[in-house]
Amino acid sequence: MRVLFWGTPEFAVSALRAIVGEGHEVVGVVTQPDRPAGRGRALKPSPVKAWALEEGYPVLTPERPEGESFLQELSALKPDISVVAAYGHILRPQVLELPPLGSVNIHASLLPELRGAAPVNWAIIRGHEISGVSIMRMEEGLDSGPVLLRVEEEMGDQVTASELYAYLAEAGALAVVAALALIEGGVAEEEEQDHDKATYAPKIDRNTARLDWELEASAVGRWIRGMDAVPGAWSMLDGHPVKLFWPEADDRDPNGGDPGLILDADPAKGLRVSAGRGVVTIGEVQPEGKKRMAAADWIRGRGCEPGQRFV
Repeated sequence: MRVLFWGTPEFAVSALRAIVGEGHEVVGVVTQPDRPAGRGRALKPSPVKAWALEEGYPVLTPERPEGESFLQELSALKPDISVVAAYGHILRPQVLELPPLGSVNIHASLLPELRGAAPVNWAIIRGHEISGVSIMRMEEGLDSGPVLLRVEEEMGDQVTASELYAYLAEAGALAVVAALALIEGGVAEEEEQDHDKATYAPKIDRNTARLDWELEASAVGRWIRGMDAVPGAWSMLDGHPVKLFWPEADDRDPNGGDPGLILDADPAKGLRVSAGRGVVTIGEVQPEGKKRMAAADWIRGRGCEPGQRFV
């Protein structure tokens, strides 16, 4: 089939690569414009754009995917179907309905659970035991279209968002080529979502990533893992933000103090911090303006000491 692909982050590259590998003709790739990145804030292409250009595919980078001239540009590509994977903009009905076979989306949750921008993060934060991907027919609503295919996977209790993203990227790639085969063969079955069971996964930002030490230790641990690696869960220590990674949480540890209080800062014992109930041991940190490092190295460099408090 002639596929018009929409996607931006690394998550989407796996699907694009799989679609090409399955022999479909990718007639164009739509992705976000280059954005400033790094300390120098130089413009950097999206991972999807970088891969597509390297492989020789035409790339479109509109600020907004709308307008008559843009629609004409898409029509000229003569796609049979659009495949969308974490593109980053809501697409209007005129765009979704342009290909004869419509548009499908790779969504990183088991719909109708976790509709929205950040399903992987919220699956971990909310303590889900099972995650997965859904291939859905796109319509005007937010991730509300009929589902063609679901792939489930149990989540380990220590998985981070970055690890789960990587797995679901590959699972989504396999699922979307299977869904395209069903559509091409005219045997795809569409299951309407139960909208009464829908839950939502709003966009994650720096404010969302700030830790609340009043939570019990297990909830603090899930928050840290759910924000790893971007944007990174963080807390203030002596007026400076510190990102925290690789938590071990114990709700039953009776040796806590005030929420956020550093109980131990010893290379052998680790960085132990009191939560609302229990204790969280932090494995890695990233102080302001520095690289991510082992908590033991930060402690040896006198980055923190017992009695200080994260807020």
